[in-house]
Amino acid sequence: MTEPVRRIVTGDTVGQVDATAVPRYGGEATFARLPRLDEVTQADIAVVGIPFDSGVSYRPGARFGPSHIRESSRLLRPYNPALQVPVFATQQVADAGDLTVNPFSIDEAIGAIERGARDLAERARAVLTLGGDHTVALPMLRAVAASHGPVAVVHFDAHLDTWDTYFGAAYTHGTPFRRASEEGLLDRSGCLHAGIRGPLYSDADLTEDSELGFQVVTAPEVEDLGVAGLVERIRDRVGDRPVYVSVDIDVLDPAHAPGTGTPEAGGLTSRELLATLRSFATLNLVGADIVEVAPAYDHAQITGIAAAHVGYELLSAFAARKAAPGPG
Repeated sequence: MTEPVRRIVTGDTVGQVDATAVPRYGGEATFARLPRLDEVTQADIAVVGIPFDSGVSYRPGARFGPSHIRESSRLLRPYNPALQVPVFATQQVADAGDLTVNPFSIDEAIGAIERGARDLAERARAVLTLGGDHTVALPMLRAVAASHGPVAVVHFDAHLDTWDTYFGAAYTHGTPFRRASEEGLLDRSGCLHAGIRGPLYSDADLTEDSELGFQVVTAPEVEDLGVAGLVERIRDRVGDRPVYVSVDIDVLDPAHAPGTGTPEAGGLTSRELLATLRSFATLNLVGADIVEVAPAYDHAQITGIAAAHVGYELLSAFAARKAAPGPG
């Protein structure tokens, strides 16, 4: 008969499986070895997987991203020394499992994701999404905007994802932020892309993107600005607005994240991305996603580990803001 799993418990908050008692490579692969949502009475943040990649335009495989990120998160520990915060002691984080979505109908999948996200919003104050391709950002934004009104979006990506259509389809991984802007889900005065690079179809891509409410900080600009300059640009842009963070793992250079569907050379390093996310402890975060992890193209969990640490820094930012004095 299996004994109950030994966990780190702080007051009423149930944390990770105790790695001093249970080897990290054993047991259920929830994110960071956290409890499942059905194992806790309440949650501040729910981590949910969306294994969906029917919206991709090049290499498929992001449907396997959530399980890969979870498996790559086994080494995450409970204390973040950079932010000096016990990530899982002051907030209840739980893994809500995966949403079940139709892989043959993008429209049906978007509807199911939105319904699932709205349900989770009633059980947790924020949701961290593990994708899946970038199509999933649109229904997640619909759910977030239903609770918070139009939000500022900080979008890390090699690509704008504000194109109008691929092959006549309105909903793909290249269109979520155009649709979100058109639907009034975004605060157009507070949105920003970071890490954009690579060829475009024409200069009209940038003009239309600006009209949809986005400022752009390209990857070459990040090289000149440094992390501190990028952080300042983001803070100046979003202010105290409610912020949704969307991280396409291809914002990283393929050297740091080979396991993705549309890789572009010349991207951010994992150190630059994680340091930037660490600064978000000062922002009014209301939700986030990590998308486009395609494990079939990964090597030695390089991309999965990077994505797991992205999730960890976002959860750390939530914890640090909750622990800070004053509202939030």
